[in-house]
Amino acid sequence: MPGRFRAQMGDAWRLIGQSLSGRLLLLTLLYVMITQVLIFLPSVGRYYRTLLDEHIETAQIAILPFTEPGGSQLSAGLRRELLLRAGATAVILKRADQSELYLKDELPKRIDVVIDLRDSNLLREIYWAMGGIFDGGNRVLRIISFTRIPGAQSVEVILDEMQIHARLIDYARNVFYVAVLISLAIALLVFLSLYFVFVRPMGLLTRAMVVFRDNPEDPGRIVAPSNRRDEIGMAERELAAMQRDLYGFLQQKGRLAALGAAVAKIQHDLRNILASAQLASDRLSNIDDPVVQRLTPRLVASLDRAVALATNTLRYGRADEHPPERRRLAVAPLVSEAAEAGISEKSLERAVTWTSDVPDDLEIDADAEQIYRIIMNLVRNAAEALGARGGAIVVAARRRGTHVQIDVEDNGPGIPENVRARLFQPFATSARPGGSGLGLAIARDLARAHGGDVTLVSTGPRGTIFRVDIPDREEP
Repeated sequence: MPGRFRAQMGDAWRLIGQSLSGRLLLLTLLYVMITQVLIFLPSVGRYYRTLLDEHIETAQIAILPFTEPGGSQLSAGLRRELLLRAGATAVILKRADQSELYLKDELPKRIDVVIDLRDSNLLREIYWAMGGIFDGGNRVLRIISFTRIPGAQSVEVILDEMQIHARLIDYARNVFYVAVLISLAIALLVFLSLYFVFVRPMGLLTRAMVVFRDNPEDPGRIVAPSNRRDEIGMAERELAAMQRDLYGFLQQKGRLAALGAAVAKIQHDLRNILASAQLASDRLSNIDDPVVQRLTPRLVASLDRAVALATNTLRYGRADEHPPERRRLAVAPLVSEAAEAGISEKSLERAVTWTSDVPDDLEIDADAEQIYRIIMNLVRNAAEALGARGGAIVVAARRRGTHVQIDVEDNGPGIPENVRARLFQPFATSARPGGSGLGLAIARDLARAHGGDVTLVSTGPRGTIFRVDIPDREEP
């Protein structure tokens, strides 16, 4: 049974320590108790000083008749009775030229503590009071203080601390109980206030997030914001807006996924149909009819663009793009191979030239196939931007710290203003008729899979520069 109780207490303590409301309660109790301790210590110190002052006053009143003219004629029994009522064993009255001793019986054999009230402060009073509480009241005190007796400089009272100790303990106990009650009341009020103002709304927000995460496609799980005007209300409204947006995106994504599956099937069949048409168009080139000879190149080019569009669409729609298999690669031969492929694909060898500005010793930490595709797409886009009039393409690469930057620059007419805002969106941009708008989207996706990016550095009448930035892998 004791073991089970300890286990239950341990579970309860872990629950309190791990929950926000439990921690808040513990911290509130701690801070309030610290405040009460800071109040308790000075209060007890001041009370102890008051008790000492009371004994000094009663001792002075007790010896006052003996300091008056004719006081020496008073009996020893009266002096003893007065000192007994004052709780003093002896009183020493110091004058400028002598000291007067008033005894109840005889001087004690020892003096445990000397307390000089003439040079007291709050810290010393607290120290004296703590000694009075924890030393058990078995001490003999010698208390020194100023006096109002005419002709005397100070008064010293020797007394047993037992009575002072008893009264001090009663006072400290009462103050402690009051402090505990005040602490609990304040802690409870503060806790309830913070709980209902902050902790409970935060818990509701957290539960709303968890419920929505379990099924974000259920609109009934979107949080209903309150009318609060503070930060919690703002968080509720922003969370509701975010959940509504996410719900809309998921709905759109589902519809696009269904549409994409249908388009993929259509594109697959269309690619097969176009391949058959390509075979037939090859035979048209052997016919001597001038009209056929004039139209055949256009037909072949149109079929090539249609096949490329179908192929790129299917490639982009695949979700099985493998993560980069990175290793150290020489950049120069990779750039040369990719650039040659990007230009020759469109039969622009005679109109487009390209040069490489890549150091032979430059290496990149990347997936060879994916970097090849990135550079090939950028070079092909540059070649297509140059068009039939031709031009020059420069591929330059350099290392910047832990990053390798590859720039693909052409001297074409630049990218139109209305295209730049959606430059990297699939199917949304193309600087030429018949383009699919997938080259840049694919290149950026592959670069970001490496932790890098593809960006447009500049474009204008003098040409366009795209930059590929690939960082090295972080060391584990």
